[in-house]
Amino acid sequence: MQLLFIADPLDHFKTYKDTTFSMMREAAARGHTLLACEPRHVMWARGGVVSARMQAFTLTGDAKDWYRTDGAAQQRPLKDVGAVLMRKDPPFDSEYFYATHLLEQAEREGARVFNAPRALRDHPEKLAILEFPELIGPTLVTRDADDVRAFHAEHRDIILKPLDGMGGMGIFRVREDGLNLGSITETLNKFGAQTVMVQRFLPEIAQGDKRILLIGGEPVPFSLARIPQGSEVRGNLAAGGKGVALPLSARDREIAETLGPVLAARGLLLVGLDVIGDCLTEINVTSPTGFQEITQQTGFDVARRFVDALEAALAA
Repeated sequence: MQLLFIADPLDHFKTYKDTTFSMMREAAARGHTLLACEPRHVMWARGGVVSARMQAFTLTGDAKDWYRTDGAAQQRPLKDVGAVLMRKDPPFDSEYFYATHLLEQAEREGARVFNAPRALRDHPEKLAILEFPELIGPTLVTRDADDVRAFHAEHRDIILKPLDGMGGMGIFRVREDGLNLGSITETLNKFGAQTVMVQRFLPEIAQGDKRILLIGGEPVPFSLARIPQGSEVRGNLAAGGKGVALPLSARDREIAETLGPVLAARGLLLVGLDVIGDCLTEINVTSPTGFQEITQQTGFDVARRFVDALEAALAA
């Protein structure tokens, strides 16, 4: 089967930790043909179908020169490959949004796309938790600085973050003294022009911001706890957090089993839930990661579980 990965440029991959690479490696081991393109290579014109300039490639097994291209890139319809895997990293900006519309048109033409483009649009990673208030901590979404001040006055120790950030970018903590609250709010909300999320600080972050993976609606039995280091408040691996694989707790499993069937039914084959303590904090659907860290530390082959689920979805 031919699998098209829509992703960042292959030359940018850090294969020692990249989840998309682990998917590719497992798929290739099963005999699937690998194709790649970037979102900018996807196009549509009247009278035709959604197509992309696709590059076939082969994994070499070498840590540095990890792939070789097979011939020249070719413009081909997305509906003609076995599956399209949308693995472009955030941010979810206007171009990502437009790409989901092109991919949805490709679905109408017969392409099989994972995660489903409409589901990607319908589940912005910060805001998707609003549908499940019983699983989250105190949370505010607003543009208004007065709302932020009132939330801080009630909860005293808060986290502020932009809605389009990734990897811990733009996350601020404001403690009881309220130091720099006004300046931080202005930085994030652009004087009322942009919406921000504010959440009560959860001290359980010291034990890690847990990434729980759902594949085909079922939880992987281990989470990846991203533990802040030193004086850092962010556990994100991109912000220097330490990743430690842990068995799911009873609460982790409760959250996963509540959300898994709901999200899978909407076309989300792979989801990353972020949980701090007992609280759901984000639902990641664009390009969830953590496969390699969990596999290396526990022996549980996450990529194998994913490709199993992908093949099952295609056969259904």
